[in-house]
Amino acid sequence: MEKLVITGPTPLKGEVTINGAKNAAVAILPATLLINGTCTINNLPNISDVKISCEILEKLGAKITWNTPNEITIDTTNISTTKAPLDLTSKFRASYYIIGAMLGRMGEIEVGMPGGCKLGARPIDQHIKGFELLGAEVTVEKGTIYAKANKLKGNNIYMDIVSVGATINVMLASVLAEGTTIIDNAAKEPHIVDVANFLNTMGADIRGAGTDVIKINGVKSLHGDATYSVVPDQIEAGTFMLAAVATKGDLIIKNCITKHLDSITAKILEVGGNVEDNGDSIRVWCKKRPTKANIKTLPYPGFPTDLQPQMGVVLSLADGTSIINESIWESRFQYTEELNKMGAKITAQGKTAFFEGVPKLYGAPVYSSDLRAGAALIIAGIAANGVTEVYNLEHIDRGYENIEERFRKIGAKIERIKE
Repeated sequence: MEKLVITGPTPLKGEVTINGAKNAAVAILPATLLINGTCTINNLPNISDVKISCEILEKLGAKITWNTPNEITIDTTNISTTKAPLDLTSKFRASYYIIGAMLGRMGEIEVGMPGGCKLGARPIDQHIKGFELLGAEVTVEKGTIYAKANKLKGNNIYMDIVSVGATINVMLASVLAEGTTIIDNAAKEPHIVDVANFLNTMGADIRGAGTDVIKINGVKSLHGDATYSVVPDQIEAGTFMLAAVATKGDLIIKNCITKHLDSITAKILEVGGNVEDNGDSIRVWCKKRPTKANIKTLPYPGFPTDLQPQMGVVLSLADGTSIINESIWESRFQYTEELNKMGAKITAQGKTAFFEGVPKLYGAPVYSSDLRAGAALIIAGIAANGVTEVYNLEHIDRGYENIEERFRKIGAKIERIKE
């Protein structure tokens, strides 16, 4: 077992460079299955979800060459099976993108029910609805999803709820379908735009990504022989922004798209932090105790659910009582029990949590319940007095590359220890 041992408090200072977006990478990799050829993807985050995605693609017949730790060349010419390895697809949520891509490429796929962070009910009914409207037959039996289509045909698809995963998955299935597909009430997150840009680079005809109506004109084939760079990670950038506020630090966050960070910037200013937008970098600093604020998580461009636990650390240290309303997942407050072990005063009830701010947190052994909870506990440990031990690092490694080394470079006293 591994753990992170953090000694605080430390104000974080210096520069950090943001990696490629996890949520874009884990969709772009399955999207390569739609190409009968070779392409190169760079600015890939070197994280466990990306490595497992590559392993799944290799089991399906793709050939992958790692040019650097953050760049691969992938040849999907010889896809040899329509059965994805169940043991791998059950390890993370984004494995469901294999379904849309393989329906488009092969007209058939068998894949395990997706795994990932336990954030409450995470149904894939909107995905299945979209596939069926395109002409596929989908059955779910004993933890396995079977999908098959003789020929996918474009259709008008209305998403009953705004779903990032379903929007991308239907987009993947529609690229090679016959005719035009229109996705209404589509999600608008930056990684959806990135997946559309990747596919368009390879010859797809997708319009409107980033708005709530996406139009996909089916094409006969996608070409390879192109290089694509993954968009910078909005959530990673937000994690370091909030770490600067929680630790009363001063960070310059480089290689980010500041427009994607508007909702985070607004809340940091509200709690008394400072933000300087420099176009492709952003400086965040805070010299005093933050003030209270109320947060409601919403689909993009609202405040991201994936930054809610990190914001929770800031509010647990704020002056006054704050409220977070979690409108996306019903089990995203598991981390509050761990913060309470560190001296926070948080009461979570269903999808709402009340944060009675305390002047200080104190080190304690804590357990990460999911990816973003893990990031929040690291920030809490850096801000807290004394020694914090963070366990369940496999969650954190799914989405953050070399996280302890990157925090160490900006002043944190943090090390990974094997027990």
